[in-house]
Amino acid sequence: MNELLLIVLAYLIGSIPTSIWVSKRFFGIDIREYGSGNAGATNTFRVLGKNWGTFVMIIDILKGVIATSLYIILPSTYIGSGSDFELHRTNFMIALGLSSVLGHIFPIWANFKGGKGVATLFGMAIAIQPLVAVCCIGVFLFVLYLTRFVSLSSILAGVAFMVFILFIFNERETLYRIFAVMVALMVVLTHQKNIGRILKGTEGKVPILKFRDSRKRRKR
Repeated sequence: MNELLLIVLAYLIGSIPTSIWVSKRFFGIDIREYGSGNAGATNTFRVLGKNWGTFVMIIDILKGVIATSLYIILPSTYIGSGSDFELHRTNFMIALGLSSVLGHIFPIWANFKGGKGVATLFGMAIAIQPLVAVCCIGVFLFVLYLTRFVSLSSILAGVAFMVFILFIFNERETLYRIFAVMVALMVVLTHQKNIGRILKGTEGKVPILKFRDSRKRRKR
């Protein structure tokens, strides 16, 4: 029962609609009615600018970190002990993290219409496997610097997460390996429209690193 309550709490934390509350409170709009219509950090960057986009992204990441770390509330006897501790802890953290991601995508506080869950997934990864998460963030920032496409950066970071878990760090926990594959598939599937727009050349770039593009134009 205690585990179930924490999973529900993780969902409620994930359901906090950061971009929606920010857009309504400070701009008098619903972010879902502008840009791509998505209630995530990417659309916030596009519609409200880099400062609010960064704020929303950080909060959405923290939702994943906090929700996934709720396992610390339980006494160790609930999670396991000895050789089983790490296995049970990881499995329970994955359950908590996925619950928060589900909350982000289908938030109870915003009529079940939320974002794509990428930032919250990253927060979940930070809580479970910090080193892998740092590597994925590096991939995200590198691609963002090169392209200014948050969507493409998110897709490649999600695929990199799977590659890191399966091949580079060679994680042996079966559930974690399955989770890594699910993350890559989910990120690609939830960004199908973005992929289409990238291929057509109509995907919007976020308003950051514009100085680099301006410098290139001047050189020409």
